Amino acid sequence: MGLFDAIKKVFTGDEPETPEENKYDEGLEKSRSSFGEKLNALFANFRSVDEDFFDNLEEMLIESDVGFETAVKLSDDLREEVKLKNAKDPKAVSRVIVEKLVDMYGDAGKDEDNALHFAESGPSVFLFVGVNGAGKTTTVGKLAHQLKEEGKRVLLVAADTFRAGAIQQLQEWGRRVDVPVVATKEGGDPAAVVFDG
Repeated sequence: MGLFDAIKKVFTGDEPETPEENKYDEGLEKSRSSFGEKLNALFANFRSVDEDFFDNLEEMLIESDVGFETAVKLSDDLREEVKLKNAKDPKAVSRVIVEKLVDMYGDAGKDEDNALHFAESGPSVFLFVGVNGAGKTTTVGKLAHQLKEEGKRVLLVAADTFRAGAIQQLQEWGRRVDVPVVATKEGGDPAAVVFDG
C-alpha cells in the first residue's frame, strides 16, 4: 500500500479497491444509469411534445421499472396536462413528469404502515426487495447501524446471490457497521443462504 493510499484509509476508512472489486464495479456500470439520465436523454431526442414523445416516454418508464400501469397512467395524465397548458417544449414537461411521479407514489403509499414491527419473542426478519439501484443495500446498512445503536442484535443475510457485487456490497456494509453477514458464493442458492441466516 502506498503512502497516499494509507493516508486515504486513515481519513476515510476506505480500503483501496482490489482488482476483484473493480470487476464488480464494471459489472454494475450498466445498472448505474439513473432515471434522471434516461429522462434527460429522452428530452434531448425530442424538439416537441408529440405522440412519438409519449410513446418513447412510456417505453422509458417501463424500462426503468416504473411499472406498466403507472407508465400508462402517467403518460395519459401528461397528455391531458400538455393539452390544457398547450405545452410544446419537452423541457417544460420534465418538471411535471417528476411531480406527477412523486404525487402518484406518495398517494399510493399514504395509508400504508411503514413502521418496522418486531416479534415479541425470537428473531424479527425484514426482507428488502426492489429494483436494482433503488438503494436497498444502503438502506439495509444504515438500518443495521441504527438497530445496533439501539442495542439490538443484528444479522445481515446476503440472499441476492445473482447480481454481480451484491454479496460484497452487503459484506462491506456489515464490516462498516460491525454486523455479521451470512453469505455464500456468487450464484449460490438464495434460499439456502436465508435458511442459514
